[in-house]
Amino acid sequence: MLKESDYVKIQTAVPVQYAERVRQAMGDAGAGVQGNYSHCSGSAKSVGRFTPLEGAHPAIGAIGKPEEVEEENIEMLCHKEKVKEVIAALKKAHPYEEPPIDIMARLEVI
Repeated sequence: MLKESDYVKIQTAVPVQYAERVRQAMGDAGAGVQGNYSHCSGSAKSVGRFTPLEGAHPAIGAIGKPEEVEEENIEMLCHKEKVKEVIAALKKAHPYEEPPIDIMARLEVI
């Protein structure tokens, strides 16, 4: 039997050189707690692609020019009660004007 978990998974992609800063900020805000461990995370390298449009203030790249950035996808578990604080910390540490953030519900076996 399954039930909805009290935890979600938060995932973001960040330029590799900022990955440790974002991971630390998320953990310090309460994400990544698993049993007697804190700051638990997983990550994988990827390539992010985007074209900044008029009105954007890109941290990397220029208006109208397609850009490719070596990124690290970071994922961490987070108790639902901590999501607001973790997302605020992620946004503050992330260099992008519009950081990609996914929050995924989880199920538990009972």
